Amino acid sequence: MSIKITFLGTSTTVPTAERNHTAILLKYKSENILIDCGEGTQRQFRKAKINPCKLTKILITHWHGDHVLGLPGLFQTLAFNNYKKTLEIYGPTGTKKFIKEVFKVFVPKKKIKIKVQEVKGKFIKTKDFQITAIPLQHSSPVNGYMFEEKPKLRIDKDKLKKLKINPKDKKKLSQLTKGKPIKINGKTIKAKNLTYRQASKKISFILDTKICKNAEKLARNSDLAIIEATIDDDSKLASKYKHLTVKQAAKIAKQAKVKKLILTHISQRYEHKSKHLEKIAKKVFKNVKIAKDFDVVEV
Repeated sequence: MSIKITFLGTSTTVPTAERNHTAILLKYKSENILIDCGEGTQRQFRKAKINPCKLTKILITHWHGDHVLGLPGLFQTLAFNNYKKTLEIYGPTGTKKFIKEVFKVFVPKKKIKIKVQEVKGKFIKTKDFQITAIPLQHSSPVNGYMFEEKPKLRIDKDKLKKLKINPKDKKKLSQLTKGKPIKINGKTIKAKNLTYRQASKKISFILDTKICKNAEKLARNSDLAIIEATIDDDSKLASKYKHLTVKQAAKIAKQAKVKKLILTHISQRYEHKSKHLEKIAKKVFKNVKIAKDFDVVEV
């Protein structure tokens, strides 16, 4: 099962004509998980032709305006479109207080059901995937997030064919996917002889942080790492504002043995300099791309 990533916003504090504030949507099976919700995100959903009422969870990295000012409008849109689910909201320390304030300041005519948790470490674990929050270092409490699909036991269809096992025999197939043996013509066949373990997929989200050990820890062995790159190559400026340079983001990817890197959170100063940023990154890490609004990536 593929994991689909849609970049709804890729700018920093100031949006541009081409880039909206930060928001990234992860779709996996029935889950639609929004990472951050910058101002205008609800409109980005419409432009991307995605129904916001399919949202299941929101992961907030931190409470700076360019990452959360879209929440009041999104909540209102969901309410007026009869959102039936309970929206799960996760974030760093302070998230419960800030969500409460959102509903104080922006008095809704209609409300939606929400569940808010402040998280650290592994906080979601299902039979299909798990999500982990790791603190990073910025000018406010900030979480990076790691989405991991669990390894799956898959059936080797060619071996089924050789043994003349009906691929529609749900009972036998169910036994195999549980690692249990089956019987064919009175002969017991072990599941390990007909199955293989599909490797898990991992996606990491590292937004708004200065260079730190946890960034590399979070990105370790990711199939895809999405990392902020607010500044081109001025490490002093990056240190001052507690952000990453393009080169630093690329080094994190290289040291963490990431398969693919996508850089986002692009400053207005580089609005027409994507190739310049990419050139800097590729000197350190080859498989890199600069995100644009409405880019879609499948892992």
